[in-house]
Amino acid sequence: MGARRTSSYLMDMDGVVVREDHLVPGADRFIARLVEAGRPFLILTNNSIYTARDLAARLADMGLDVPAECIWTSALATARFLNIQRPGGSAFVIGEAGLTTALHDVGYTLSERSPDYVVLGETRTYSFERITQAIRLIERGARFIATNPDPTGPAPEGPLPATGAVAAMISRATGVEPYFVGKPNPLMMRSALREIDAHSETTVMIGDRMDTDIVAGLEAGLATILVLSGITDRGAVGRFPFLPDRIVESVADLVDEITDAVGRTLGPDDVSP
Repeated sequence: MGARRTSSYLMDMDGVVVREDHLVPGADRFIARLVEAGRPFLILTNNSIYTARDLAARLADMGLDVPAECIWTSALATARFLNIQRPGGSAFVIGEAGLTTALHDVGYTLSERSPDYVVLGETRTYSFERITQAIRLIERGARFIATNPDPTGPAPEGPLPATGAVAAMISRATGVEPYFVGKPNPLMMRSALREIDAHSETTVMIGDRMDTDIVAGLEAGLATILVLSGITDRGAVGRFPFLPDRIVESVADLVDEITDAVGRTLGPDDVSP
């Protein structure tokens, strides 16, 4: 990363801050150091099922106190994008409360009759009836938006089909490809930057996946740090045609590098354990 100054931080949630149902060791110290230093940050997730408040409560249960305002989901990014494209529009939605709430909050109307958009998000209960309805609405002219391209999602029993897989089925039936808002689309990075009034030149993206987090940060002009606490291992990095600026074991390795607004590196006594 050279001499590039870092003022703001974007980071993926799963694999960076949490792993399954546990905090990544040191993630609490990392977040506490950011708060103490007054550094703006957002925790990002492609998961559109939950609201930011839901996710904040989940993190609190794990022992990490993060305000809902510091969490940015693909549902929020999608709602922001649609509100810019077509303010006060309407949408037929396949998804959960995270998506419907985000759309309501920007003034969108949920409609099953001639909507401006079909918006596909993630749900644990995809309905064949609603998928069929989405196909018919797209054929009649509704624009096709999907929150993220992830083909599968995790579950205790094994992978579940997710937004990307269902989007592929709808595309095959209609011949219409969706516009994916979430990572690796750099649009999600840029919407997150606007949310915390940050600039790409002084923001770092921390992620555990080369194919989503790191490439999205790279294409949005951010410095990038790959952590090895999630999906990508060190041996896999070289198979990609791009590289992160740095590779560290986890965010715990970055705690001592965070400075306050005047460039002072905080000591252990400055941050609550």
